[in-house]
Amino acid sequence: MKSLFFLHDSSIFKKIMAAFLAALLPLMAVTWMINEKGSDNVRSEISESVLNTTRFYMDSLDKEADRISRYLPNYVMDKDMMEIAITGTDMSSYERSRKILDIQRRLELMKDSSPFIKEAKAYIPLIERTILSNNYETNLNELEYSSMQHNEKLYEEPFIYWKDRLFITMQYPSNTAKNPLYIVGVELSTTKIKETLTQIGGTRGGQSALINLERGWDIESGMEPALLEQMKAFALEKRESKSDEGYETIIFNGKRFLSVYKFSSLWNSYSITCIPEEMVLGSLQMYRALFWWACALAVCIVLFFTYFLLRFIYRPLMKLVHSFRRVQQNRLEPIVIDRGADEFGYLYQAFNDTVRSLKTLIEENYEQQIRNQRSELKRLQSQINPHFLYNCFFVLCRLIKSESQKEKAYQFCLYIGQYFQFITRNDEDDILFELEVEHSRTYVEMQSICYGERIEVLFEGDVPATHVPRLILQPIIENAYKHALGNMLKPGELWVHSKQEENVFSMYVEDNGESITDEEIELLRKKLRHSTNRIEETTGLMNVHRRIQLRYGEEYGITVSRSELGGLQVRIKLSVS
Repeated sequence: MKSLFFLHDSSIFKKIMAAFLAALLPLMAVTWMINEKGSDNVRSEISESVLNTTRFYMDSLDKEADRISRYLPNYVMDKDMMEIAITGTDMSSYERSRKILDIQRRLELMKDSSPFIKEAKAYIPLIERTILSNNYETNLNELEYSSMQHNEKLYEEPFIYWKDRLFITMQYPSNTAKNPLYIVGVELSTTKIKETLTQIGGTRGGQSALINLERGWDIESGMEPALLEQMKAFALEKRESKSDEGYETIIFNGKRFLSVYKFSSLWNSYSITCIPEEMVLGSLQMYRALFWWACALAVCIVLFFTYFLLRFIYRPLMKLVHSFRRVQQNRLEPIVIDRGADEFGYLYQAFNDTVRSLKTLIEENYEQQIRNQRSELKRLQSQINPHFLYNCFFVLCRLIKSESQKEKAYQFCLYIGQYFQFITRNDEDDILFELEVEHSRTYVEMQSICYGERIEVLFEGDVPATHVPRLILQPIIENAYKHALGNMLKPGELWVHSKQEENVFSMYVEDNGESITDEEIELLRKKLRHSTNRIEETTGLMNVHRRIQLRYGEEYGITVSRSELGGLQVRIKLSVS
């Protein structure tokens, strides 16, 4: 199923291209199949036609050769030939000449009986002459005579191939192991055979050859030597596979040839005709060329469609997508409208209108958040712990009564003044972090006077020179005194330290209180995670956490965990970018 919907999550450009190619490629494939099927049908029909032509002409050659072979004994048993071959030297010159002329006339009749006979002749060794149909004064060619004898004929077919010449001979007597008295034979016309071979495939630009594999001779109608050698190998392959006729497509010099073959048992030879496929297929080759031109045109269409799709659809669409991504990154930038009154122009204008509306809403929301932040700060400032105020005055009274504590009472009064001056200041929402830490130190000094030596406080680390919301550190320290350190029987420890990593600054407040459990820490974590839904809680950790998030974002604020000292660790995470 996944393979069927692999484009489910792809871009719209890929989907449109896939749909376009899915419509175009099957059409091209069907066109190709129709062209190839037509080519195969035409090739098959023409091959059958050429094979039938080959059968006809080879049958004609077989019948003509068989007729000559059957007719030849009539000349072998000629009385004049027997008489002159036996008693030729004992005859008078006149008698011998007369019989030779009679034999010549009969040989001429034999020659004229078939267009495939080039010459009819009789070899008579006694008179040392070869009688031809049209020549009287001839001598006996011993080498030729020897080659025409049957004891040289060690093959089944009736033909003798000698010095590129083809003969059919018969000797008298035929069963003697000695030299015969005479031999009668005909020389076949290779020119006429070539003309016959030419008739097979010549009209289609083909070349034909008659190939005898056993005797190694061949008669061809102008076939190239290299092609002829390949046809001999082709004939040998067909003989080994015992295939007598058929057709195949072969490749020669990078060109395709239709090869039609037929075996003649009389000639013991293969007739092979090679026709260039371009001549066979004819107009289909033109259609094939037109198909490739159509493929080239299809490629151009695909490229044009791709360019059109990229320029007029994909790029404007990606421009809109990138603009939405910028909006996701809080970058409310309008799109430059470079389109007319088309759909994308409408989308661009609608996007710009939406961005302007968002900007307006965000500005209003931001102003509302600022107002809320100020309201919460003022609410925090107004919620001064009365018990802390009472304790401060009681401690001050106790110090004043003691004659030895007057200097400390004076210092305590200064701390009270600085503390309430910082708390009641309403004209600034953000202050330098250094001032916030200094205010926290003032608060710790006041508590040190109240609790004496039993709570040890340690401030470590530097703070960045950046502005932060007011009252984000002192309420955390106050929370530690109130819930962890104030009621401890053993000595208390308060550790305030800082750490900076790139653009994130963290201030840690840790104590060694024993009253808080792991379940309470986890409950406190949940409250902090859902602080926006707990509007009723406006003091302490929740108030600080919500104001930091309003200023820096939801990834900042307060987190709590178990301290290394054993109590609670509060981490104040701020951005200093």
